[in-house]
Amino acid sequence: MNKNIKNILITGASSGIGEALALYYAGQGAKHLFLCGRNAQRLNNVAGECSRLGVKVHTEILDVADRQKTAEWIEKCEKISPLNLIIANAGVSTGEETPENIYNTFNTNIFGVLNTITPGIEIYRRRNSAEKAVLAIVSSIAGYHGLAGCPSYSASKACVKAYGEAMRIRLAKENIQLNVICPGFVRSRITDKNTCPMPFFMEAENAAAIIATGIEKNIGLITFPWPMRLAAWLGAILPNCISNFIYGKLPYKV
Repeated sequence: MNKNIKNILITGASSGIGEALALYYAGQGAKHLFLCGRNAQRLNNVAGECSRLGVKVHTEILDVADRQKTAEWIEKCEKISPLNLIIANAGVSTGEETPENIYNTFNTNIFGVLNTITPGIEIYRRRNSAEKAVLAIVSSIAGYHGLAGCPSYSASKACVKAYGEAMRIRLAKENIQLNVICPGFVRSRITDKNTCPMPFFMEAENAAAIIATGIEKNIGLITFPWPMRLAAWLGAILPNCISNFIYGKLPYKV
């Protein structure tokens, strides 16, 4: 781990990739971990595991769709110890495409990301120092092309992928690093509910190591595993009539 990254904030840290990243950084010598989630029991369990590894853990029960409370929490964390890495990881699956579920998906997966990185950007700009300043957005391989099986989820991930790619270019001029993360199928509470095939399925611990390494190397788009990245990339550049035929054959989540 980069020795300049000691104070790390992770949203959606109570399970899945967020939990695995918290444990990874705790094991790599982080000084402070700032973790939020919506389930107190799971979040406390993660905090306990990280604390046993010698890191100072600060937790917050928080819905990142709440713009004001998220901004206040991030400012509070910054006052405790200057943040070096902010990971906007919190996300939800849609399930049935009902109006309520659709809005919940967009509120969490898009606005939850914005509510996390926007205060982070302002903090980094205000600080204007040589301190390491890194942001990471967790998107998904599902963001490479709209998926009929999960329209809201894939659309929300496509949105934050595109936004992150564009902001990376802008922020680089201010010495602020931004990385976009597009995992394939990784063990989480979301994938635990899937009944569809999940090729190249990966354990969260392995995904966390790949993500952390990609951030340290400042890889702009951290997409894995590579066979799924290749397939997603090809699907995105094919003529629409061909990609529609291929994607129309994919199984739906149920």
